[in-house]
This record gives sequence, structure tokens and C-alpha cells, in this order.
Amino acid sequence: MAANGIKLLIVDDEFNTREALSRYLGKKFEVASAENGSDAIEQLKSTDFDLVLTDLRMPEADGMSVLDAAMSKAHPPKCIMLTAYGSISEAVTAMKKGAFDFVTKPVKLAKLEEVISAALNAAPPPSAAVPPPVEKGSELPPAPVHAGTGKKVVPPSDSTDSMWKVYQTALAVAPSKSTVLITGESGTGKEVIARYIHDNSSRKGLFVPVHCAALTPTLLESELFGYEKGAFTGAAERRRGRFELADGGTVFLDEIGEIDAAIQVKLLRVLENRSFERVGGTETIQCDLRLVAATNRDLRSMVKDGSFREDLFYRLSVINLELPPLRERKTEIPRLVAAFAQEFAQENNKPVPEFSPDAINKLISKTWHGNIRELRNCIECLVVLAAPGDIISAADIPDDDTGSAPVPLPADAENTLNLERSEKDLILRALAECNNNRSAAAKALGISRRTLYRKLDEFGL
Repeated sequence: MAANGIKLLIVDDEFNTREALSRYLGKKFEVASAENGSDAIEQLKSTDFDLVLTDLRMPEADGMSVLDAAMSKAHPPKCIMLTAYGSISEAVTAMKKGAFDFVTKPVKLAKLEEVISAALNAAPPPSAAVPPPVEKGSELPPAPVHAGTGKKVVPPSDSTDSMWKVYQTALAVAPSKSTVLITGESGTGKEVIARYIHDNSSRKGLFVPVHCAALTPTLLESELFGYEKGAFTGAAERRRGRFELADGGTVFLDEIGEIDAAIQVKLLRVLENRSFERVGGTETIQCDLRLVAATNRDLRSMVKDGSFREDLFYRLSVINLELPPLRERKTEIPRLVAAFAQEFAQENNKPVPEFSPDAINKLISKTWHGNIRELRNCIECLVVLAAPGDIISAADIPDDDTGSAPVPLPADAENTLNLERSEKDLILRALAECNNNRSAAAKALGISRRTLYRKLDEFGL
């Protein structure tokens, strides 16, 4: 018997794999082995193991059956799945059923030891930790207080049934270290949910967002991993990347579907080992971070056409949250309108305008193809144009689905620009007509310099 008394069950129908793992791990643990799933299930009935290491695909009873038997025990052991790349999707399914993690074959012993150590030091398995579903309108499971901010966030009371389920799942997964993939149309609030997960976790580090689509592959690599002095022209000093900045916190990778193949390979290593090297460096850096990714693209289709790695996809989508579009969340619109009006009135030193009932009804009735982002831009425009004491009516809101309204430049401008065009083109033209004087451009657009700077950053200008 191993000195630490930890009992480990190894299940694999391949004799060489089973024996090699038994000899290696037998130096540290009390090891039993099973040559198939049926044998393992029988041993689980009579013995309380601390950890089960099982292959997925076996004759008689497979790894899923072993997992089910382990999870049914009063004190379930931690379960680690062994799988070839071809069955990674099954391994992810197993993790959703309660498995702690999976290790790909051929097994790398250093990686296996790392996962075993994490499993033995972790909290109870997910099947025991996730709170039961709650009915809408009843009290949510208590949310952990974020150690850094002291915030305790709860879903808005006007959430639709579909969004209520999103918040429930986000709240349940927040205390874990699991990677989360948030999907949905552009502008549905994916970053809001990512922050919600971070704020309801116990992570003390920063929430670090990265908008992958706004950066070229070279710039994205430098932003994520950092670089050493002299790594490339202009690298005058060492710079820490976003992963280092998020040590102990959460990295949010927005538009993950836009990253190229080289970054995909490096990101996979970060997810597997929580380690990387800076650009131009040789030192391996370890980091404790939680990764949340988001996309409005169909990553499964991208996997099929070869533009996105299958192994990375399954690593990212351990937990998948799909956000419904705003047109399916109409009850949230009045609250969002009030919040955005308050935000932009304060930002532009203006009084908060009043919205008439017919204006609210019109806002609710619109399709909002751009979702919350389009609604937000529409309210910003209405607030900026409103005079003190104005009541915004339905007539002030465009009949089409652009969510825009005209924004005049000064009288001596050659042409009248308006937000029916894209905001990006509007800003570029204003800057050109003002000789790149940002203060003058902001004044011409009728917005504050702070708003203009935020828009420039948003569009990568």
C-alpha cells in the first residue's frame, strides 16, 4: 500500500497501457486495475476509490458506464477519462456528467500527474457541486462573493425564461475552473455574461477582455503572450501579455473564431498546461487563469471545413452558454433603455431625457438585428440629440431597423452626416473634416471627447 493511502482504480482494455500506468502510479498510490468496464463497475460496488482513471472506449462496458457507476456512489471518486483525439467529444460529454478532466492518448505522464494532483486537491465533483434548478421567480442559489470586488450579482428580474437559464448555468459554473464558450448573435451581451461569471467566482485576479477580431494575428500573439526585448522591430523592452496580467483572474477571448491556426495551437497549450512562452523568449511561464471565450460563428462548421482545430473546440466548449437574440427578450428592453439613457446622459453632462410610452412601445416592437449593441447605439444617439426638457417620442425613433437617427455637423460643413451610415464612416469623415483634431471632431458630432475616444477604441481606429 502506498504511504498516502489514496486508492486509485485504473481501467483500460489495453494490457500495456494498464500495466505501465499501474507500475508508475503504484509508487505513489494504492492502485487497483480492471481490464474492462464491467470489471471496474464490480470493483466500484465493493471498494471506495479516491480516483478512477478510465479509458473511454472498451468492450462489454465503456468508460461512460464506469463514470455513471462512480457518480452514483454516496461519495463519488474523481474521474479522469483517457481518450484518443477521435473521441474528445465523448470526453467532453463525460465532463458534463461529472468527470473531472480528460487526458489524450498516448498518455504523457507529466500531464497525467498534473491532472491527478488537481483532481485530488479539488472540490467535490461537478455532479455534487452544481445546485439544483430553480423555478423562475424563486430565490436563486446563493452566489459566492467575489473576493476582489465584494460584489454579489443576481440575474435581472425581467429576464426571459431562456436568459434565466443562462444566468442559472453561469452562476452554477462560476466557482469552477471550467472553460466556458458563450455563443450567440453579435451584440447579445456575451461579455456581460463573461463578467458575470468572473464576478461570481472566487478568483482574485483581473477580468481581462481581448477582442480577437480587432487585431492582426501578429498583434494578437503579442497581446496574449507578451514579448521579450528585441523580439521584433520596435520591441524596445519586455512586455507582459494579457495571460500574465490575468494570473489569478479570467481572460475573455471575444470572437474566438477569428484566430488563425498558429494562435490556435498556442492557445491549446495554454488550456492544457496553463503555460506559454513570450514572443521571442524561451522561459516557460506558468499562469493560473480561467478562460471564457465567445463567438457568433458556428465553430462546429469551422471544425468540419478545417478552419478551426477540433481539439481546441472541445477544450473551449466544456460548458456552452447560448445567448438568445434581443428579439426574443423583449421584456428586457425598458430596463436597458433606462440604463443606457442614464449612462450617456452622465457621460455627456446632460439631463436624462424622458421617453414617452409610445417611444418605449416602438423600441420594444423593433427587430434589433444588431441586438443590444444596436439598441445601445440608438439610445446614445437619442440622448446626445435631446435638448433639456425634451420628451423622446416615437417620431424621434427611426421606422427602419438601423436604430439610428441623424447627427448634424456644423452649418459650414459641406455635407450633412448622419448615423444612418455606419458610425465608423461617420467618425472617419468627421476627423478628416476637422484635420484629425479630436476635440473639434467630437464637438462636430455633438458628443463628448470621452465618447469619441471610446468609439475610436471600439473600432480600432
